[in-house]
Parts: sequence; C-alpha cells; structure tokens
Amino acid sequence: MNILVINGPNLNLLGSREKNIYGKTSLAELMIWLETSQMGIKHKFKFFQSNHEGDIIDTIQDERFWADGIIINPGAFTHYSYAIRDSILSVSIPTIEVHLSNINNREKFRKISVIRDVCIDQIYGKGKNSYLEGLKILLEFLIDKK
Repeated sequence: MNILVINGPNLNLLGSREKNIYGKTSLAELMIWLETSQMGIKHKFKFFQSNHEGDIIDTIQDERFWADGIIINPGAFTHYSYAIRDSILSVSIPTIEVHLSNINNREKFRKISVIRDVCIDQIYGKGKNSYLEGLKILLEFLIDKK
C-alpha cells in the first residue's frame, strides 16, 4: 500500500518543543520509526510536513492518484481548517487523524476537530504510537475494502 503521512504546523520542531507534551523524538526519527516498523516495512511511504495550510491541501490533491491511504496530524489546523477537511473529503482517500498528545485533556479549543468527521478514525494521546496505531487501523480498513 502507498501511505501518505502529512504533518502540520510546528511538528517540524518535534524533539525540541514542549518535550513534556510531545516527547524527545524528532519528526524525522518518528517517520523513520514508522516506516521501518514491522507493519511499515511492507508498504511505501511519502512524508510531508508544512506550516502552511495551502501546501498541505496541494499535497493531498497532488498525491490523490498515488496514495491508498493518508495519516494526517494536522496540528493546529485540526481545530479550524475547513479547507483541509474539504480537501480530504474531495479526494476520497481513507484518512486517519492522529495526535501525539491527548487533545481531550488539554485546552478547550483542542477538543474540537473539524477534520474528524471526514476521517475513518482519530487516534490521540499515545505519543509516537498514535502513528503506529493509525497505520494499523488504516491498513485494516484498506485490506477490508479490497
């Protein structure tokens, strides 16, 4: 399967920002860990990170013929980007929303996701394992779909 992994704003600073919330693992280390995991090694990945909403939308659209599934951590865009939501909806690619932290145990605004209802699931609060669980659920969904 071809898996597109998209990371939104400020995730490029993983490993150096708010380590008590996001951990010590850098984004590059996290993506290598996911790709080389027991589940990941059987699949092809493309990784993308941007602090810019339009770049994320362009990537979703540009990869619509390559990607079988998407794992997205929209970062702060989770809470207000109807444009990313509509982009996910428009390409009809099964998508999993992931978050490193438990968004329901943080500030009130973080509990709101405008992305969630166009995704097959939302995984949060498991640190880097949120990505691995997201991959597992996404792959199960894609295999069942075939």
